Amino acid sequence: MKINALILSGAALIVLNVAPVFAQQTDPNSTTNPPTINQRKENQQDRIANGVQSGQLTAGETGHLEGEEAGLNKEEAGMRAEDDGHLTSADRSLLNKQQNGLSNQIYQDKHNANTAHYGNNEIGQRRENQQDRIAQGIRSGQLTAGETSRLEHQESSINREDARMRAADGGKLTNGDKKALNQRLNNASRNIYRDKHNGRTQK
Repeated sequence: MKINALILSGAALIVLNVAPVFAQQTDPNSTTNPPTINQRKENQQDRIANGVQSGQLTAGETGHLEGEEAGLNKEEAGMRAEDDGHLTSADRSLLNKQQNGLSNQIYQDKHNANTAHYGNNEIGQRRENQQDRIAQGIRSGQLTAGETSRLEHQESSINREDARMRAADGGKLTNGDKKALNQRLNNASRNIYRDKHNGRTQK
């Protein structure tokens, strides 16, 4: 529907066709519903996985985010235990508020100046490969938030040790450094495999 509006400008009369603006109304028959708590958790995990894969999230940032997610999962489990497996409206409101905070943190961590750097060398390639395996485990649901948090804290520790060794030797790794880091990466690799195949999955 068009409405003709009359505007007097000097001696000229201008006729404009103006489309009316109506307030958006909710269709009572719409099948579109807000995402559930589980859908929001899955979406958050996908965003974290993408950040790990792209290098936008460092191991330390991922470990912190997944620790927060694990805490929310425990809180949700406690709420359900108190109400025969259900969430009350108040429970959902609180969890959504906390998920909003976590969502903002994911965005901030993915868009800050911190990025993952591995280098074009054997140790760097192994570290990047392990991050790819973790990202795949997050995306597939094979890794829980708690498992991912522990794995990423381990990776973060290896990254710090790598940086310390390089700083002590003019930016290079000695043969002894490489051996020590490879041993730690071997252990991290076993932990990744174990956690991805232990039967525990994201809920």
